Amino acid sequence: MTDAAANPGFLAEDEVSASRARDLTDAGEAWLLDVREDYEWEAGHAPGAHHIPMGELGARQHELPEDRQLLVICRSGARSRMVTDALNEANYPAANVEGGMGAWQAAGAPVLRDDGTPGAIA
Repeated sequence: MTDAAANPGFLAEDEVSASRARDLTDAGEAWLLDVREDYEWEAGHAPGAHHIPMGELGARQHELPEDRQLLVICRSGARSRMVTDALNEANYPAANVEGGMGAWQAAGAPVLRDDGTPGAIA
């Protein structure tokens, strides 16, 4: 795994605003990990996000890139904070998206369903 603190290509902070998260993901500079439950994801998610529910992360950790900045998001930022802390302890370069999907939507970022239609925060 990568030591995020030693790599200048990764963020120094472990929390970012929703608008900064959008900028980083839109530029291809970060991998957005949505840790919400299936029903929340199906209601609406950020375009390009990768979905691994928090309860499945241990079994699916192999799906995470080790060489990319991870941004972790949930509904409000609480679950993603816990996941971010655990990922940082495991030397993944992770940062929490402050305020979660609520802040994402409030910042004017799109929320879509899998079929591309407008979604909602569940």
